[in-house]
Amino acid sequence: MTSQISSGNHSRRTEPGDPVRLSLRVVLAEDDVLLREGMASLLTRSGIDVVGQAGDAAQLLSVVRDTSPDLVVVDIRMPPTQTTEGLDAARVIRGEHPETGILVLSAHADVEDAMELLASGQGIGYLLKSRVTDIADFLDTMARIAKGATVLDPALVQELVSYRRRNDPLAALSAREREVLALMAEGRSNVGIAHSLCVAEGTVEKHVRSILTKLGITETSENHRRVLAVITFLEAR
Repeated sequence: MTSQISSGNHSRRTEPGDPVRLSLRVVLAEDDVLLREGMASLLTRSGIDVVGQAGDAAQLLSVVRDTSPDLVVVDIRMPPTQTTEGLDAARVIRGEHPETGILVLSAHADVEDAMELLASGQGIGYLLKSRVTDIADFLDTMARIAKGATVLDPALVQELVSYRRRNDPLAALSAREREVLALMAEGRSNVGIAHSLCVAEGTVEKHVRSILTKLGITETSENHRRVLAVITFLEAR
C-alpha cells in the first residue's frame, strides 16, 4: 500500500518506509552534542532544513535572530546553570518571533514550565525525550506545531490535570455549596438563592458561611467577603 504526501500544489507517491519529507526550517538547541547532531542528521535525512544549532541559550537567540526559522526545538535545561535557560530563551523568541513554533524536548515533566509555555499562545509543544519512540509521529508533531498547533505529551497532560485538582480552590466545597456560589456569582442575594434552590434563607446563610470558611476568606466585611468568593469562583472556572 502506498501513501500520498502533498506539498503545496505538488504531490508524490511514497512507499512504506520512505522518509517523511517536510518543508520546515528548524533550529536545534541542545547542549548534548551527540544528541543534537543525531537529531540534526535524522531531520536532514527527512528533508527538513536544519538552519542552525546551538549549545546554550545565548547562542540559540543569536541563531534564531539570524535565521528566523519556522520551528525551534529546545531543551529547558541548558548551560550554564542547567535550570531554565532554554525556557527563558523560548520566552524571548516568542516575543521577538511570535510566528516561530517552539517545541520543548525535556527529560522532565515540569507542570509550571508547561503552563507558562501554554500561556504564550499557539505553536507550542512539550514532549518528554524518553517518550519519543516513533519518528514519523515526531516529524508530524513538528509540522503541526510549526503551523500553530499545541501539542503536549500525554504524561504531562496527566500531570496538569492532577496539578489543577490539587490546586483547585473550590475542591473543598460540596456540590450544594458550589451551586450557592454559582448563584452568588450571578449577583443573587441570600433570599434570591433560597428561592432558586427552594430552601430556607437560613440554610443559604449556613452554606455561605461554610463557603467563606472553606475558601479561607476572613475579611470582616460580609459584602466584601462575598465579592472575594465570587472572584475566586470565576478565576477557577
